[in-house]
Amino acid sequence: MTTAMLFTMVLCFAFTVSVAVSIGLAAIVGIQIGNANMLISVKEMFSSINKFPLAAIPFFILAGNIMETGGISRRLVEFAKSLVGGVQGGLPMTCVLTCMIFAAVSGSSVATTFAIGAILIPALIKHGYPTGYAAALQATSAELGVIIPPSIPMILYGVSAEVSIGELFIAGFGPGLFIGFSLMAFVYVYCRIKGWGKTDGEGRLSVGRATWQAAWALFMPVIILGGIYGGVFTPTEASAVAVFYALLVGMVIYREIKLKDLYPILRKSVISSAVIMFIIANAGLFAFLITRAGVPDAIGRWLQAVLETPALFLLGINLALFIIGMFIETSAAIIVLAPILAPVAMHFGIDPVHFGLVMVVNLALGMITPPFGVNLFAACTVARISLDRIIPYLLPFVAVVLCCLMVITYVPELSLTLRDWVYKK
Repeated sequence: MTTAMLFTMVLCFAFTVSVAVSIGLAAIVGIQIGNANMLISVKEMFSSINKFPLAAIPFFILAGNIMETGGISRRLVEFAKSLVGGVQGGLPMTCVLTCMIFAAVSGSSVATTFAIGAILIPALIKHGYPTGYAAALQATSAELGVIIPPSIPMILYGVSAEVSIGELFIAGFGPGLFIGFSLMAFVYVYCRIKGWGKTDGEGRLSVGRATWQAAWALFMPVIILGGIYGGVFTPTEASAVAVFYALLVGMVIYREIKLKDLYPILRKSVISSAVIMFIIANAGLFAFLITRAGVPDAIGRWLQAVLETPALFLLGINLALFIIGMFIETSAAIIVLAPILAPVAMHFGIDPVHFGLVMVVNLALGMITPPFGVNLFAACTVARISLDRIIPYLLPFVAVVLCCLMVITYVPELSLTLRDWVYKK
């Protein structure tokens, strides 16, 4: 049954069938071969999405779209530019820093790509940067949207592996900031080598003026993250607060959102949320069937036999996840693999929160690697170029994130120190 399911899924991928449908068809094949009742599919698909923490996903997506339309994104760009935009290569650094700030509210890399890329990709091109470089930079920087909390993949890992979402969020700050500042250092050096960005400081606002203009936008992450870690509300409730605050700022304070704008915002958010939820439902059914078939236990025993030490286990898992992430959407991969791999990681003495960060960072690389990198497609759409023009500029960014991933993997203190301090562990 398992072999037939995997073959069906791979075959569907080969014929470019969407990820959700491929997983769903594979699950149906498994049900038919196992002579199980088809009602199982309905029950398990519903059970997969009938979880309170998942309510945060549509709310964070909606908050990100409201921020894009309401002028919040533009003000965050101006603020970031006032801080780092005065040096050679300052505009690429602005892109990374803005994505770091935007990530602290949106939880979605695709939303970050569109919201920030619509502003910064044209600006980068105007300042003489190659279009392919601008798109590759934006796609990579937007990856921080799922690493710096709140993060939709972290929510999915927490639900799938039964790990505290609050602990995942607080642990995500170290890796997120580490990757963000590593990218900023890289683009600074790279631009000086290439001779790009000598006019990046033109049109830059003073720090005081930019901070004043972006004050309401900057206060948003403070409310969301402060409320979560202050115990005022849960991560799920925080997503609803983010929507309310973004609407208040966009409609009442900045007055850039009109009533007529609400329908397109809601429509875009509903479509994005429905796509993710459909993937989760199908992946949940798939995970139920392979768990019922004993695959997780078999894989666990095999890994324990082959990869004898925690270091080898982490290396092997990173290699496997990197390849998987290139072909399977991040949310689906987490839902299917987290229940299988998290118990094995715990057997090796690896903290499940640390392992969750390794999974999220690794699979997030799939968002910027062909053939199914969603951030790449989003950046290509904004920049209006073909994917092949991005690849030469993308490879150094992938190398930087891979190096950061190795540090995150083998230096667990980077993820766990803040978590242990906050939760007194």
